[in-house]
Amino acid sequence: MSEYRSREDYLEAILVVEESRGSCRSIDVATQLGFSKPSVSIAMGKLESEGFITRDADGTLLLTAAGRTVAEQTLEKHRFLTAFLRRIGVSDEVAESDACRIEHNLSEESYEKLRAFLTDKQN
Repeated sequence: MSEYRSREDYLEAILVVEESRGSCRSIDVATQLGFSKPSVSIAMGKLESEGFITRDADGTLLLTAAGRTVAEQTLEKHRFLTAFLRRIGVSDEVAESDACRIEHNLSEESYEKLRAFLTDKQN
């Protein structure tokens, strides 16, 4: 997994957990992604040193402005692509999996054009 994709996946997972539970800790990220606790701990240290997250005294992960921007953009792409794939008949499980792969490789230009095209078709 590329470093860029890994960063996006971790930040997106923090945001998803935060949205559903109100807060997020490293163990929640490990559970969300199916990764080991030590791997997530190392990744959180790197995200913190890069300025994407901070941690409070009880270990709660907090997205910085930069981290939240990346997380929200990644999650928006993910949700859009999942919905699109489901709409054209792809099964839920495959749509979810494929959207996760596509979101990291699709250029911002192509994503915006696809979104605009599909939005125009719905109107």
